[in-house]
Amino acid sequence: MKDLKEKFLKLFGIKHEKEFFSPGRVNLIGEHTDYNGGNVFPCAIDKGTYALVKKRDDNRFRMYSENFAELGIMEFTLDKLENEKEHDWANYPKGVIKMFIDAGQKIDSGFDIVFYGNIPNGAGLSSSASIEILTAVVLKDLFNLDIDMIEMVKLGQKTENLFIGVNSGIMDQFAVGMGKKDHAILLDCNTLKYEYVPVVLKDEVIVISNTNKRRGLADSKYNERRSECEKALEELQSKLDIKALGELSAEEFEANKELISNEINRKRAKHAVYENQRTLKAQKELSEGNLEEFGKLMNQSHESLRDDYEVTGVELDTLVELAWKQEGVVGSRMTGAGFGGCTVSIVKKDKVDDFVKNVGEKYKDRIGYDADFYIVEVSEGAGKL
Repeated sequence: MKDLKEKFLKLFGIKHEKEFFSPGRVNLIGEHTDYNGGNVFPCAIDKGTYALVKKRDDNRFRMYSENFAELGIMEFTLDKLENEKEHDWANYPKGVIKMFIDAGQKIDSGFDIVFYGNIPNGAGLSSSASIEILTAVVLKDLFNLDIDMIEMVKLGQKTENLFIGVNSGIMDQFAVGMGKKDHAILLDCNTLKYEYVPVVLKDEVIVISNTNKRRGLADSKYNERRSECEKALEELQSKLDIKALGELSAEEFEANKELISNEINRKRAKHAVYENQRTLKAQKELSEGNLEEFGKLMNQSHESLRDDYEVTGVELDTLVELAWKQEGVVGSRMTGAGFGGCTVSIVKKDKVDDFVKNVGEKYKDRIGYDADFYIVEVSEGAGKL
């Protein structure tokens, strides 16, 4: 933080006024469930994005990110809030400002801001949602706006969909904005009904392992999986009065699965139904303090994503299967869209060093390049420091 303060002074020639932090997030269980009418189970993490800010008297914004230092200061004005390719990362905060104004919020001047994030870019830990919600809390504070966090979360998602042009759901912004220390969020992405569930880690930590494989296939396969699930749902609807796969219990699915004529679509639907049931079991087990049982659900989730949904790939499977063999591992699974990105594991504190060393060495032997490991805690949502 000291370095950031000096950076602000050096760049803008004045001292900053306020400091903010916005976390990243990891989804603990409930993958590829959101668009199937099911629940997700994310938490905010203590890696995220920091901002130092000073309000200006004119309509100019000057933005600088320590993560993209080579791009220098990005400048734009209130009357020209457009997505411009050369503004790169700054289109995220710029888009949030535009969405706030479009929603009727009064923003009548610019500000100078310095960002620094310690979320690895492209690891699937929501660095984009982190900067969006960070910008939202900055705007609320600087301009004394009457807006609650859920509305800000919706504007963050709108920024992503309409301004940036990425068709993402609301989980990332919700987890970043509504996160609570030592709690995960059981969230229905369709209704935004949510519940905090305690994640009490006394002798354990969360380890995020990054395959360092870029998620090349994820987008095309994502659309393919969505359409496979939609076809399965259509066939089930010939007999069942349901709007989404997430409405079915495992028993109801098993009793009616023959309605789905295509075997592949049947496997996809099975994952959507069973994974949603796992989020509900996760809530129950964690509420009762049964971390070991939660770990088993994580493992089952990965097996389902590997065998029924087929979105893992050799890198993720290698990381998870190596983790399962390590002493002190409560549970491990892929997290995010799949085909690359990260795994999430719960590991006993006194076994973490061995975990990182052993899994790291064997992954490199098998895959040919290094994985990265991050030890994280479950954190509060975005706010002023």
